[in-house]
Amino acid sequence: MKIIILGAGIAGISVAYHLQQKYPNADICIYEKTNDWGGLCGGFEVDSPKGKFWFDNAIHLSFASDLYVQNCFHSSSLPIQHIPDPMNYFQGLWIKHPAQNNLFPLCAQEKTAIIKDMINNPNKKINLNNFEEWLKAQYGDTFTKKFSLPYTRKYWTLEAKELSTTWVGKRFYTPSLEEILYGAFSCDTPNTYYAQEMRYPQSGQYRSFFKKMREEVKIVFNKNVISIDSKKKHIAFNDATSQGYDILISTIPLPEITKIIQNTPIEVIQASNNLYATSVALVSLCFNNPKIAQNLWFYIYDEDKIFARIYSPSLKSPNNIPSKNCSSLQAEIYFSSFNSTDFRSKAMDKDYCIQHTINALINMQLCKKDDIIAKDFRILPYGNVIFTHNMEKYREKVLTFLKDQKIYSCGRFGEWDYLWSDQSFLSGKAITDLI
Repeated sequence: MKIIILGAGIAGISVAYHLQQKYPNADICIYEKTNDWGGLCGGFEVDSPKGKFWFDNAIHLSFASDLYVQNCFHSSSLPIQHIPDPMNYFQGLWIKHPAQNNLFPLCAQEKTAIIKDMINNPNKKINLNNFEEWLKAQYGDTFTKKFSLPYTRKYWTLEAKELSTTWVGKRFYTPSLEEILYGAFSCDTPNTYYAQEMRYPQSGQYRSFFKKMREEVKIVFNKNVISIDSKKKHIAFNDATSQGYDILISTIPLPEITKIIQNTPIEVIQASNNLYATSVALVSLCFNNPKIAQNLWFYIYDEDKIFARIYSPSLKSPNNIPSKNCSSLQAEIYFSSFNSTDFRSKAMDKDYCIQHTINALINMQLCKKDDIIAKDFRILPYGNVIFTHNMEKYREKVLTFLKDQKIYSCGRFGEWDYLWSDQSFLSGKAITDLI
């Protein structure tokens, strides 16, 4: 039995590993279009005069509660445990996260307006048809306009009213009135982040959590699929080679796989064209100074700064830097087809993004120009699925088509969902129950 898996990210490796346990005599192979494994959970090294710095592909920390996932991850690498301490940068102020119950640094006038709005909130009575209405119902007009709407534009690349609420879940904290008032008068507030503990591999590199599984599966690199004949069960690659299969499992983003399957109906193509995702431009900076980063990660609300989040690989693990006298930061700039042409051009401009980020960090008094000893810029084509209205309807049409073609699909962009790394891992494992 020939089983082919497309994509060597965490979902692809998970499905290969679990199928191998179930079918030890099967011929199972992962085909990966790049020359490395890990996908969105992978990363890269940056050379500097002090040595090599490791950066993950955007921020990755595990807070998996599932014991099976924990055991699998930790059997590959023992974890470093972190207590989340994220911060928010807003108009020169540092505010604990989440900001809605940590208003202490704001001036009295701003706090009064926000709290008054939260107490006398008429939005709770309306039918919640979109994310903007959801935000206003939770936090009132003033807080939503000052904080939530600007950040939504930066992270999701479109207005909150253009997003559905199906993805929200437990990602946002709704504090009690007592918590709001206490957080307005005191900075000594408890951690109300949705995860109480974050974990990162001691050996460095987030993908080390599934390195052991990667070593047990077969991956062929630099194999980009250009055509799939689902009737003949045949795949063609861009290097002029081809391969037959009995079972095909894909982690390829849904908008892409529909375009390489032969004779895909036009209505399926149209449905896939209505599936949107963000891309992420990463600016990674290496410092000859150990005291640059104070927090694992922080959010930036100011819209004059084009990056939405910054995290510190050096705080995640000392093995991510060459020396204890160094540190590192990585800024995330999100963009999509919803942004203006001008913004997309800036987000894809290496020199602009690097210089903009450095200038902003200096302005935020996080570093000096002389601290920087190396820098890197790269773009991840896929960052997050965007939950536009009716997205689920279009997604279901594409997934139904793949099912009819007897193609299994898993992972964040194979399921087209807001999956964290542990959920993507379990998404791959779940395929074994379907075969």
